[in-house]
Amino acid sequence: MKKLKNEAELLKKAIVIGEGYAKNRGYKGFSATNAAKEKIESLYRLLVNDKLIQPLPKDGEDLASMKHKLALWIAKQLPADHPLLK
Repeated sequence: MKKLKNEAELLKKAIVIGEGYAKNRGYKGFSATNAAKEKIESLYRLLVNDKLIQPLPKDGEDLASMKHKLALWIAKQLPADHPLLK
């Protein structure tokens, strides 16, 4: 798994955008007490369920891989000239 440039910032952006997407899908939203790990896993599973990202193999579903998948997802959604992609 090749690390993306600005992967941490892309992950933060993916969480924000993903939360908005989840709310539009009818999810109540995340509370302030939800851990980042819970948010990442929930968003990953929602995007896989909606077929917006390809699922990881069952033996490769770890937090680092889920973070990477979310960062890849948001990188593809952003315009080419976005500062996080430079």
